[in-house]
Amino acid sequence: MTDFAMRRTMMVDTQVRPSDVTKFPIIDALLSVPREDYVPDAKREAAYMGENIALDGGRVVLEPRTLAKMLDAVDIQRDEMVLDLGCGLGYSSAVIARIADFVVAVEEDQAMAADAQANLSEHGADNVAVIAGPLVEGNAKNGPYDVVLVQGAVEVVPPAITDQLKDGGRICCIFAEGMLGTVKVGYKIDGNVVWRHSFSAGAPLIDGFQKPREFVL
Repeated sequence: MTDFAMRRTMMVDTQVRPSDVTKFPIIDALLSVPREDYVPDAKREAAYMGENIALDGGRVVLEPRTLAKMLDAVDIQRDEMVLDLGCGLGYSSAVIARIADFVVAVEEDQAMAADAQANLSEHGADNVAVIAGPLVEGNAKNGPYDVVLVQGAVEVVPPAITDQLKDGGRICCIFAEGMLGTVKVGYKIDGNVVWRHSFSAGAPLIDGFQKPREFVL
């Protein structure tokens, strides 16, 4: 029988801590959430490898290092509300739920949203609401949010998303740039978002977050 708890500890010790992620709430959350329960059944054995895990529709569960460094960069506080865009089968939301006050998880794939809700409920993550709907629309109804995370790569962030961020809030995305992406954190100051480079990481581009294509005659 696979010792997933041992693999979880090894994941933190070999992938997360060496990447300078040392905040206790993040380490504790990664050690507590069973990643193997939030990936497709056929990929449970690969749950703790240092790579993105493919889901349907070109989406992924971000590699542990990337998610951990994104969480470190936005520094979620215990009393904050987080919008998790593209939650997949619920892993990122389960981790965030152990750090934040409440998580609104948006997933546009209806089947994945249902599975995410089932997974989160099974593990008692009762401070997460899974919403099935377009990722590019976010979820204004439950906003505004202290923090927004996008679980995949983007070329642009629609104003509809940044409008849902509180003034003083943070948003973290992987911007697709060539072969490897750049993770940037946006800080909303006086209604405008100022982006700062954080680290390099890669993920597939999420549909709907592409730049408009220019047509040349």
